Amino acid sequence: MSRLPVMSSKRVLTNSNSSSENDSAPAQKRLRKDTDLHKPQGAATVVSGRRAPLAATRAPLSRPVRGVGAATVAVGPSRGALKPSVASTAAKGGNMKPPVASTGTKTGGGAPRRHAWDLKGKVSDMEDKVRNYQTRVKSVNQENEVLKDSVVQSQKKFAEMQKELEEQSGQIRVYKVQLHELSGVKEDLEKVSNDKNFLEKELANLEGKYKVMETLRDSQETELQTLKMKLSVQESTLTRLQGNLRNTEEEVRSLKETVAQQKDELHAGEMERRRLHNTIQELKGNIRVFCRVRPLTGGGLSKHIQLMPSDNKTMTLVKTEESHTGKTADTQKNYNFSFDRVFGPQTSQQDVFEEISLLVQSALDGYNVCCFAYGQTGSGKTYTMEGDEFDETRGVIPRAVQQIFKAAAKLEAQGWEFTFTASFVEIYNETLRDLLYTGKASVRPEHEIRKLSNNEVTITNLTYEKVINEDQVLGLIALANRNRSTAQTAQNDRSSRSHSVFQLDIEGVNAGRDVKCKSTLCLVDLAGSERMVKSQSQGERFKEMTAINGSLSNLGIVIAALANKESYIPYRNSKLTYLLQSCLGGNSKTLMFVNIAPEPDSFGETLNSLRFASKVNDCVIGTASANRK
Repeated sequence: MSRLPVMSSKRVLTNSNSSSENDSAPAQKRLRKDTDLHKPQGAATVVSGRRAPLAATRAPLSRPVRGVGAATVAVGPSRGALKPSVASTAAKGGNMKPPVASTGTKTGGGAPRRHAWDLKGKVSDMEDKVRNYQTRVKSVNQENEVLKDSVVQSQKKFAEMQKELEEQSGQIRVYKVQLHELSGVKEDLEKVSNDKNFLEKELANLEGKYKVMETLRDSQETELQTLKMKLSVQESTLTRLQGNLRNTEEEVRSLKETVAQQKDELHAGEMERRRLHNTIQELKGNIRVFCRVRPLTGGGLSKHIQLMPSDNKTMTLVKTEESHTGKTADTQKNYNFSFDRVFGPQTSQQDVFEEISLLVQSALDGYNVCCFAYGQTGSGKTYTMEGDEFDETRGVIPRAVQQIFKAAAKLEAQGWEFTFTASFVEIYNETLRDLLYTGKASVRPEHEIRKLSNNEVTITNLTYEKVINEDQVLGLIALANRNRSTAQTAQNDRSSRSHSVFQLDIEGVNAGRDVKCKSTLCLVDLAGSERMVKSQSQGERFKEMTAINGSLSNLGIVIAALANKESYIPYRNSKLTYLLQSCLGGNSKTLMFVNIAPEPDSFGETLNSLRFASKVNDCVIGTASANRK
């Protein structure tokens, strides 16, 4: 008897046999008991699980195989438990219906069902089935091997395709970078194309211009040939003239050397004279006096006023007198005057101010400085002190203010801080008036001159304006000019009928060096002086003229008293002398402008003004000192 291999699949092929086996389970149990006594041991051995190890070693089936026929092959469990075969089940006498083998009936349409006792037949059937299954398993295993080889080849092909895909992706990235670069190249190409078109147009224009220039060059060459011919003629002439020029240059050079030497000697002498003159003036302590001659209204030169071109400090007033008998010639009488500086009719405002600029600078150094203009009506006092609104014709007051603020700005870099206070007062009919007053005229305050304990002169109820720049001061001066008393006289269409006094109080502090200075810049425009016969003043004008001449006469008396060194100086005789007390006889550097008219009919007033100025020039007021702490 051959041994049967047992399949390891868990599936039990059941068809119609399973139902018959369930039905015949009780009959099988009964038959088992009967057949166990007579069945050979070999059959039980075959059906039992003694061949399980051999079945377990075989390769499992990939799929269950359904049986064909009445017998059913029992397969072992997947976990080593082998189910009993159909024969053993029948031997145990399970519930099995007794087979009807003799009838030869078929169950399920397959091979004829064998009897229960025909174990050998059943085994033979089972072996046939097993051989059939083994054939199928072998074909399945071969098919499986083929599929495995196909899978391996597919995996290799997949890996190759994936590698090729990566290479293609890398190539695509490279192509994208190249495409991006090519897009930039395309833009550059378009730009280059545009530039090329522009340059081609420009080249066309230049070619046109070049043709024009060639035509012009031809004409210029023709003209050049003509000029060369003329030049050859001129060169011959030039050669002849150069010889004459060298001789002339030698003469001019010798003359220039002589002139330069004389200028140096003259400059050295002038500087020495100025130094000695300033030293004498400081020792004498007198008031400096400048004389300025106004130009004639119709132009020309005045015959009775003689100025020396080589000497700017002297002048001569000439008077021609007719002979009373008629037998002798006319007589000429000369009046010679000498001042610190004499300005002729052609002297500009800038030249006048340059002479007093150092005096104005002294105000920032702590010295009291006073400058006032004296002269008859129409002699140019207001023009000298105030001038016009144009820069070239500005007078002493605006130029002095400009210099003060410029110098103060420079000194700020050295640690100085300055404060400025401006005031403008008018003396009209011996009454003080505030020219900076902006209130109602009916409620004008009264003003008095008072002398403080430190000998400083102040005015009560006067407007004192703090100023920080030049424009503010010029605005105050304009306001004062609008408020000043003027009127028409026979001498002038708009004559100043009062004395105006502009004061700029300066206080400087240098905290780093613990130095303080305080000074006052006083600029005075006196009223016009004239005789009653010439001014033809009447009524109110006569009263004004009397007050003006009275104050100027008192000014002359004070000057004479100072010149004679009298013990009593009558400063209080007039408001003008009382206000200028510190300038005339105090600690101050004082400058007086005497303005004279050049007309012949003003000879008498001119002579009086020059005589008064000479007295002022001889006045001794003492040497000024700086007000510093």
